[in-house]
Amino acid sequence: MTYLHHKSILLTGGTGSFGRAFARYALDHLDPRRLIVYSRDELKQSEMRQELGDDPRLRFFIGDVRDERRMERAMDGVEAVVHAAALKQIVTAEYNPFECIQTNVMGAQNVIEAAISAGVERVIALSTDKASSPINLYGASKLASDKLFVAANHYASHADTSLSVVRYGNVVGSRGSVIPLFEKLAPTGTLPITDKRMTRFWITLDQAVQFVVDGFERMNGGELFVPKIPSMRITHLAEAIAPGAVLEEVGIRPGEKLHEEMISIDDARRTVDLGDCYVIHPVHAEWGTTPIDGPRVGEDFSYRSDTNTDWLTAADLRELVAGL
Repeated sequence: MTYLHHKSILLTGGTGSFGRAFARYALDHLDPRRLIVYSRDELKQSEMRQELGDDPRLRFFIGDVRDERRMERAMDGVEAVVHAAALKQIVTAEYNPFECIQTNVMGAQNVIEAAISAGVERVIALSTDKASSPINLYGASKLASDKLFVAANHYASHADTSLSVVRYGNVVGSRGSVIPLFEKLAPTGTLPITDKRMTRFWITLDQAVQFVVDGFERMNGGELFVPKIPSMRITHLAEAIAPGAVLEEVGIRPGEKLHEEMISIDDARRTVDLGDCYVIHPVHAEWGTTPIDGPRVGEDFSYRSDTNTDWLTAADLRELVAGL
């Protein structure tokens, strides 16, 4: 039994990779009273309905997080919200900056306002490693979103709504992952690599879903949860998918980092270690909740993919990819 058991749950961005995995988990393990999939694409909703079957607990709601009134209608009777909707393509965001801002920042605020107005009990927003020390608009927009959800606890306290954030790295097999590209090009014997030194954090969809579910148990409001996950080298991923392939360096794309970061040195002063994850406490927390206690990390601590102590080998990655 978890907090989410038999709750009415709203899932924004519900037809994405995470949303589909979360929906399957919820229907199989959480026995939700209602699971509302909120997204813009009717075709993807139709495909998801066929994939999950005719389950009376499953509801589909066409809408955009940019539409505050539609969000308010969708929140009616909802007890828990998982906010996964976002524009996530780095290059697309660079070319369409205000579209990114409208969804990732203004849409986040609409989710917050609607949740508080509807009396939702708990909200968790999904973040990204790109939001720590961001160098591209996508990361900057998600950092702004993170801060909106954390700060919302100030004026949500009268309504007993708690809001927190979960931040993790690249998801194995998600849409936009480099894996399908490598698999497509493997027969050619040549794979394009942005930079052979590149490292990334790596998490499976199942792990991401479980971490979010656990976050609902742990949260008091205002926390930013970061899982301890392994790093991988892009060259090892290429070796796992196409052993012996020629790796052709094509250069880092605009807005990309050589290595990713989930906790910066500046955030370390507010970070505690819970064993399986880190918790970044808010800068200001006058809304009255008790901070999650744990050993503090060192002031010179940062959580980066290149200095991580946990690494996936090519053999580990081959096993992960085979399981997709």
